Amino acid sequence: MTERLYYNDPYLTTFSAEVVDASEDGCTVFLDRTAFYPSSGGQPFDLGTLGGKAIAGVEEREDGRIAHLLASPLDGRFVQGVINWDRRHDHMQQHTGQHLLSAVLEELYSIPTLSFHMGVEASTIEIGAASLTPEQVAAVERRVHAVIWEGRPVQVTYEKASEAAGLRKVSEREGILRIVSIEGLDRSACGGTHVRSTSAIGALQVRKLDRIRGNVRLEFLCGARALHRARADFEALSTIARTFSSPIDQAAELVTALQARAADLDRSRRKLALELAGFQGRELYENTAPSPDGVRRAMSRFPSGAVSDETRALAQSFVSGERAVFVAASEDPPSVLLAASKDSGVHAGEVLKRALAAAGGRGGGNAQLAQGSLPSREALESLLPQLLG
Repeated sequence: MTERLYYNDPYLTTFSAEVVDASEDGCTVFLDRTAFYPSSGGQPFDLGTLGGKAIAGVEEREDGRIAHLLASPLDGRFVQGVINWDRRHDHMQQHTGQHLLSAVLEELYSIPTLSFHMGVEASTIEIGAASLTPEQVAAVERRVHAVIWEGRPVQVTYEKASEAAGLRKVSEREGILRIVSIEGLDRSACGGTHVRSTSAIGALQVRKLDRIRGNVRLEFLCGARALHRARADFEALSTIARTFSSPIDQAAELVTALQARAADLDRSRRKLALELAGFQGRELYENTAPSPDGVRRAMSRFPSGAVSDETRALAQSFVSGERAVFVAASEDPPSVLLAASKDSGVHAGEVLKRALAAAGGRGGGNAQLAQGSLPSREALESLLPQLLG
């Protein structure tokens, strides 16, 4: 068993230890005691140096020992460890903030926390609720910050599992439990590192809600992360406000109005584009001379993009005339459209489906309009003469 110094002093940043075991290459080291936290309980491992060598990972093994994974071999029996304090303190803020957030969700709405994950940029908890309203989120944040500002003590005690009462979540462990408590609010069995007072959490932001497995996954930031994110949000919002010559408080309303206006303009544009395509189709029909069999045939090519609504409108307008066949082709991705008038003697769907099958493509449609895709440009080029007759 490795003595875990972080259990009783998470603020410890340097320590001395003895190497009791190591891998043959010297890059995996076991100590008699350590202040490095291993990945566990949703909290990532600490970084720093051991004997001057950079820590690449810290793992908890089944036998209770902690493995220190090094970037290069370690020499010597006695070593000094140095913890990366910025990373450690960040993790302490996030983890204690999670305990507080979960406790408030229980206190206000009897919503349990099912799991916790601390990411590089944000942390998440999955909670046992199908939904959480904006009003509930705001109430949770208010209560969380009230407790932060009170500066309630965060304490660690050790109790027998059989005697530990009032835990927010019943522990399945036996023997001695490490209990992390927020005075008057929360008691949780936890092996993580925590700040000494709720005031050291600094701040907490609920950032996003997602549905997952019928529950809600809640993303949040604490401490310095929350401050940095708030600054980035303010700068982004300020840029938007300056762009539209708007006060910051009115920027969201202005953007919403502009989006609605843009949507109206886009609908008008699409309507005019379809009307124009229809006009072009009729004009193309008038300017296309009939073949010897009396059928007017035309083709349009598009370098890239799928067959558009405008292309379909042009095709349908062309074949609205008597005895007409229209083909549209796009090279990237290789795709084709075939349209035929009712009196052309061509069933667009059947003709195109047969041609596509022979060329390794797929698609289909009805008697007047069909479209499909092909595996290559070469296949497209060999197909087009068949469609044009």
